[in-house]
Amino acid sequence: MAETPGTLQVARERARGLGRAARAMGWLLPALTACGQAPADSASEGTSAATTTSSTTGTTTPEPDTSTGTSTSTGTPTSTSPTTTTAGTTAAATTGETTGTTDASTTEAPVEGCADLPLCDDFESAAAGGMPDPSLWMVTSPNCSGTGTLAIDGAVAHTGMQSLRVDGGGGYCDHVFVANTEAIAAIGPQVYGRLWVRFEAALGQGHVTFVTLRDSADGGGKDLRMGGQSTILMWNRESDDATLPALSPAGIALSVAPTPGEWTCVEFLIDSAAPGLTTWVDGTEVPGLVIDGEPTPDVDQQWLSKPDWQPSLVDFKLGWESYGGQTMTLYFDDVALAGERIGCEP
Repeated sequence: MAETPGTLQVARERARGLGRAARAMGWLLPALTACGQAPADSASEGTSAATTTSSTTGTTTPEPDTSTGTSTSTGTPTSTSPTTTTAGTTAAATTGETTGTTDASTTEAPVEGCADLPLCDDFESAAAGGMPDPSLWMVTSPNCSGTGTLAIDGAVAHTGMQSLRVDGGGGYCDHVFVANTEAIAAIGPQVYGRLWVRFEAALGQGHVTFVTLRDSADGGGKDLRMGGQSTILMWNRESDDATLPALSPAGIALSVAPTPGEWTCVEFLIDSAAPGLTTWVDGTEVPGLVIDGEPTPDVDQQWLSKPDWQPSLVDFKLGWESYGGQTMTLYFDDVALAGERIGCEP
């Protein structure tokens, strides 16, 4: 059918109307965007990001100031700004929490597994300036007392915040110790010990003691003593003054000298069944501080001069005793006794 002029006119008018409507929509969208009325998808995205920022920040970090600062840092957050802020805040909060956990585990937690041992003390349970836990320790100065003192110290520690500080005088009566009399009875014939000790000065030439264990089978209860002489660590048997190692140049070279001002891990095994004695310093066996049944020149000849030595231990003491005039400030921490080797790791 042929189109009439009237029909053509109507079609042209309809086309013009559709064109005007399309142009109006093209002008309207930019205007709405300029006025802050973004399309529905953009508004939803911005709200979701802002909500995620507030929720993540509030959950990850406990300080309310951090959460508030993050959620109000921009007046009208866009999808880019909140995402950047959330990442930064989450990283900071996570780092803070991780650091706090690490610090607590390495400086304040008790020795790992130590609570199950017959003796375990990191000296954290007593008040700084006072005496160590009386359920574990008794302060003693055998035979006589003088200028030696001891107390819990809150300024120096191997782990945690505290240690036991001992200020020992230079004369025999200026000694002072803490003694534990319960743990060894529960252990058996093989007694393992572990202690961290810090000397504020180098060991001198004269004989000194910082660990003693009373031996009821030797000389009516004389002490088995760990200490120093000729600047090195050594053992001494009070009943006959035998030393381990023998203090010859070769014997001295087979022991070690602790570094002043630094923590040293000292471990020992006293085996009353063998009998035998082994010593480790910072995890390494010290050849000059071993009794193993095999005579070793310049090491154990004095010790083996008493062939019937077979210790029966009844106590464990920490402190300072000097026989040649040397005074000392020293610290003990993370002390333990057990029936198997404990190791140096806290």
